[in-house]
Amino acid sequence: MGGRRTAGAAGGGDIVQGELQRIVDAVAAHAGRPALIEDRRQRVVVYSEQTGQMDEVRRASILRRQTTPEVIAWLRAFGITDAREPLRTPSCPELDLLPRVCVPIRHHDLLLGFVWFIDPDGTMADVDIEATGLLKELSLALYRENLLGELAAQSENEAARTLLADNADVRDQAVRTLLEAGMIAADGPTTAVVAHLVTPGQRLPDERARVALEQSLVAARRRIGTREALHMVRHDHGVLLLPAGATAGRPSPEAAARQLDEELRQVTRAIGSVERTVVGVGRSRPRLVDAVESYAEALHAARVGARLPALGDVVSWSGLGVYRVLARLDDHQLDVADVHPGLARLLDGAAHLPLLATLERYLDLAGNAHATAADLRLHRTTLYYRLQRVEELAGTDLKDGDERLCLHLALKLARLSGRYRPD
Repeated sequence: MGGRRTAGAAGGGDIVQGELQRIVDAVAAHAGRPALIEDRRQRVVVYSEQTGQMDEVRRASILRRQTTPEVIAWLRAFGITDAREPLRTPSCPELDLLPRVCVPIRHHDLLLGFVWFIDPDGTMADVDIEATGLLKELSLALYRENLLGELAAQSENEAARTLLADNADVRDQAVRTLLEAGMIAADGPTTAVVAHLVTPGQRLPDERARVALEQSLVAARRRIGTREALHMVRHDHGVLLLPAGATAGRPSPEAAARQLDEELRQVTRAIGSVERTVVGVGRSRPRLVDAVESYAEALHAARVGARLPALGDVVSWSGLGVYRVLARLDDHQLDVADVHPGLARLLDGAAHLPLLATLERYLDLAGNAHATAADLRLHRTTLYYRLQRVEELAGTDLKDGDERLCLHLALKLARLSGRYRPD
């Protein structure tokens, strides 16, 4: 197997990549066993021919060009990011991880990455590890690769973030920068997708969760084409911008959102700080410079989906219905009692939950009693009794169209605020 590069700049990056491949092959030959190099974020940079015993972690790292968050957490617990000398990490049967030798690569004490050897029987001698001349050569090559990659990534990241600025002229300059640098293939219809991690107590995602989020966004870009999408990680969510619309062989924004959600759920399953994932999809805009509008919609959709699990894990702005309006209202601007005081009284009693659920379904089905009774599997008499009790307790008249509108809006607002949780 030959090495593959995960990220970097064109031109100079290709030269450095060839140099890294030559060095890793020499390191593997000196050690007498396969070697793999990761950058400091534990993304696979290059690897030698893989022979001999291999575990699932090594195999998956090569195929996906990155290490999973749970494996990263396991390895870092042994101090690999602080190490100045080679160290050994034990096996972990739960992760299908064999014992390893980790050689940290530093340049003037700056951590650049790691060289990994699988050492299942602990027979790798220190002389095989140290390969002093080769490691010095590797640190310089990795420093150059890291510098080129960081410059390219920083330039792209800065331009992508500027696309979400308020000033249209600033956004227009960002589009020109991306096009001139070849970071995107073309301008055109653009859709924003937002990935939101739901955490206990709405805390900010921790480091493992953020690593998982970035890995999922990078994997999505690789599937779509790195020049066919842009991504960034913000303080509590990730963003995927899909310019130029769907083309032959390329997934639609909705399909890309579903794939991103599946990827996120897989990589966050073992992370206790993430309860669930929600992906929001905005409406397409004609040009990349207008992506900020699609982003605002996708962000609202994801945050509404986080509050209302019944909407599912992939939520589109166009499918939010009345929540498109309610999501933009601050809690201090509108309260359930402002919309319908009688319904607010019902929300204060847990015993009224069956009445509220029946009322909501009745209003969702446009006041069709037959369809409501069938949907809730209620006898028609029971349905009419519950609706009558709602009228009595809330002081309302369900024959009045304005009353039905206010009741329906108040119920949806109560769902969004968390006061009403029928599910």
